[in-house]
Amino acid sequence: MNIAVIDNGGGNVASIVYALERLGVRACLTTEASRIAEASHVILPGVGAAADAMSRLRSAGLDQLLGALSQPVLGICLGMQLLHSHSEEGDVTCLGILPGRVRRLQIALPVPHMGWNRLCVDRDHPLLEGIGPQPYVYFVHSYAVSPDAYTLAHAEYGVNVSAAVSRGNFHGVQFHPERSASVGARILRNFLSLES
Repeated sequence: MNIAVIDNGGGNVASIVYALERLGVRACLTTEASRIAEASHVILPGVGAAADAMSRLRSAGLDQLLGALSQPVLGICLGMQLLHSHSEEGDVTCLGILPGRVRRLQIALPVPHMGWNRLCVDRDHPLLEGIGPQPYVYFVHSYAVSPDAYTLAHAEYGVNVSAAVSRGNFHGVQFHPERSASVGARILRNFLSLES
């Protein structure tokens, strides 16, 4: 197994590598297009601002590469948001792999949405196999995508937000599996079991 974790900045990158190591899997932290293209599985993490993250992807020539990948790809938190068409955060065009728009949470509750929240599974998918109907997972985000045809699971925080999405070989989770204890570990293991 050849896992590439895209080094797109943000403190959660090392946490993801460590979470994979706890599963007995070594990952390569990289921005090299050739290593990403050759990987069996690709993880796009992200913490921070969408415009900055997209600028780093474009500078490394990865924005075009990512959309052309045929192996399983998992976007985490901001990484999931970047799979969509556009983000209000910095008014930036994203990767466009999923058609949704990322919008700032406009709710009466504290923003960012930070902490443990129930994951409500909307439809069965191998990514979510074995996690139970409403497990708790850990969120940290101020922007979100509304549930749509690609939503696998949602969370309720003032409004319903897409918490897990999938389209073809591209998958995303708004929460942090690397911080979500056994449920997060199971989701990462499920992702690594997906085949091209």
